[in-house]
Amino acid sequence: MAYKAHRHGDLRICGASTTVENQSTVFVNNKLWAVKDTTNSHGNGQLIPSGSTIFVEGKLVIVHSPDNSQQDDRCPPDGEPHCNPQTAEGSDDVLAY
Repeated sequence: MAYKAHRHGDLRICGASTTVENQSTVFVNNKLWAVKDTTNSHGNGQLIPSGSTIFVEGKLVIVHSPDNSQQDDRCPPDGEPHCNPQTAEGSDDVLAY
């Protein structure tokens, strides 16, 4: 099954947006493609790849399957969904396996 490529600025289920700072060369629709350990605008929330076999700069890419993440800086005190701020969107026309 193919999943949408998750990118810099795409939303997470907690309302944060993804912040790609750990790769600088591969873009999807003019936005950096998120890779393993990409954080979010709430702080931390490093993304965990769901099983993709595609690498960018030696790191697995993130897709909206949705992919899980580590907790962000709002867990606690705000609790869920900040304890696993999964991906909430991705590219409408770039898909990956």
